[in-house]
Amino acid sequence: MASAAEQLAANLNFGSFQRATELHKRLLFTLGALIIYRMGTYIPIPGLDTAAFAQAFEGQSQGILGMFNMFSGGAVERMAIFALNVMPYISASIIVQLLGAVYPPWEKLKKEGGEAGRKQLNQYTRYLTVFLALGQAFGIAVGLQNGGLALDPGPFFLISTVVTLTGGTMFLMWLGEQVTSRGVGNGISLIIFAGIVAVLPGTMSRLLELTREGQIAAFSFFLIIAMAIAVIGFIVFMERAQRRLLIQYPKRQQGASMVGGDRSFLPLKVNTAGVIPPIFASSLLLLPATVSSFLAANPERIPSWMDWLPTVTQQLQHGQPTFMVLYGLLIIFFCFFYTSIVFNPEETAENLRKYGGFLPGIRPGKRTAEYLDYVLTRLTALGAVYITAVCLIPEWFMADYGLGLAFGGTSILIVVSVTMDTVAQIQSHLLAHQYEGLIKKAKLRGRGGRGPAR
Repeated sequence: MASAAEQLAANLNFGSFQRATELHKRLLFTLGALIIYRMGTYIPIPGLDTAAFAQAFEGQSQGILGMFNMFSGGAVERMAIFALNVMPYISASIIVQLLGAVYPPWEKLKKEGGEAGRKQLNQYTRYLTVFLALGQAFGIAVGLQNGGLALDPGPFFLISTVVTLTGGTMFLMWLGEQVTSRGVGNGISLIIFAGIVAVLPGTMSRLLELTREGQIAAFSFFLIIAMAIAVIGFIVFMERAQRRLLIQYPKRQQGASMVGGDRSFLPLKVNTAGVIPPIFASSLLLLPATVSSFLAANPERIPSWMDWLPTVTQQLQHGQPTFMVLYGLLIIFFCFFYTSIVFNPEETAENLRKYGGFLPGIRPGKRTAEYLDYVLTRLTALGAVYITAVCLIPEWFMADYGLGLAFGGTSILIVVSVTMDTVAQIQSHLLAHQYEGLIKKAKLRGRGGRGPAR
């Protein structure tokens, strides 16, 4: 028999959506924030020779700059004020979470600090974001000036570029936090999602043009479309897959009757980490690759003992074997690392013991924690293989056709996962509105009804 929540979810329709005024406000706020973000990707930084930069970008569009450009929604190819996007914030989040697992004061702050501790760690993340954004912005400013792309080279160009790019990243970080609290969905994920979706039409147009010119066979065209559809279906299936562990609550005597004995389920997703592993892996690979590309752009300044740098830079380009291996290993690492952060078997087992719940056939406490860890490790291994395959195989296939990154596995995974999470949040808001309506109706009936006869 379906639960009350499942019955309400089945009855969701357009009429219930029309009556959810609070949801309308959240959706409009989210849409407005994304429009502001897209407008900022078309405003170039001051003092840049845009025509010369566009010509220089053409030769790097399939490499590291191409990946930057995909995540920023085309802001890099225009060197807009949002060219850094939220990548410094993501890198800062990785560092803070890593330190939170190994640095005792931050570990204590995360485990015992509660809401205040979480806010303090978020503040540290913001400070580190500023530091990383300043470093990346300075590297970009120096690279643009040394490449002859500044209209008026000098200290003023360097300072204005650093301030503009850093300010753009901090604004996007603030905008993402506002969307998370006042809109629908995760703001940072939606900003990345909007950037990827924005470059999809151009990629599709280029694919059609290559097919029309005969550079890509018609069979290959349909094969690419079929592969994209198959990957989307596979992602949806795997993102919804879960292992449901039965939880039993014992019966107990309460007065003259027996209560309890209920059953529930603890759902464990195959992919607990979501889209975090590929995003974290990409941002980490972009940092050393960006430094290497800037140094390789000026080979006369590279010392003789660093003759290996151009080769490393080439191998760190998208689609190269070294890049693919490092990318896959980082995805697997972050799958296990992030899962260990968001799900603690010992804490879950302790909560079950406190409320009297237990897994049938398994002793509460330490044995339950060990069993949860065993199940979660197997699921995470399967999820890591799934994410790695989805991210690497399509992108390797697309690299052979020179179609860029918008049809790659990473972008498809992010788009589908963020869409599913956002739709789930919209449904939760609609369910909450349904519950509020039922409660109001019940109160009105209670007021209008007759009291007991005296």
